[in-house]
Amino acid sequence: MTDRYRPIVDVHVILERGDDILLLERQGTGYGDGMLHLPSGHLEEGEPAAHGAAREAHEDTGVVIDPADLVLTTVVHHRQLPARARLGLFFATTHWSGDPHNTEPHKCRKFQWCDPQLLPSNTIPYPAAGIRAYLGGIPFTTHGWTP
Repeated sequence: MTDRYRPIVDVHVILERGDDILLLERQGTGYGDGMLHLPSGHLEEGEPAAHGAAREAHEDTGVVIDPADLVLTTVVHHRQLPARARLGLFFATTHWSGDPHNTEPHKCRKFQWCDPQLLPSNTIPYPAAGIRAYLGGIPFTTHGWTP
């Protein structure tokens, strides 16, 4: 019998302002430095997914989101490495309190409001796949898996 599959679960937040979404330029993390990503992080043990997404958005941007205001838009099954996969839960919201600001300057160089239809070329492919699925109304997609 093989071990049960236990992927890492990531939570991503699409903050919608008009026609734009907020992207963060990573720095000093060793993953995607100089590239753009959504406010995101890992779901903690025993944490409801929407609460984890609201927590990560607060940690990254300082905004406060009621988890009830988050809508699950898509799930991305992402293969980061041959032996490591992740499940990315992508939530969207237009409701939060506070102005987004850089609460983690050691991990984030700057913020950028972007048209999700025209993502910058330096957007990390994994969240870009989630954003494309969100735009297309696709509830589940894969990224990084060989067909």
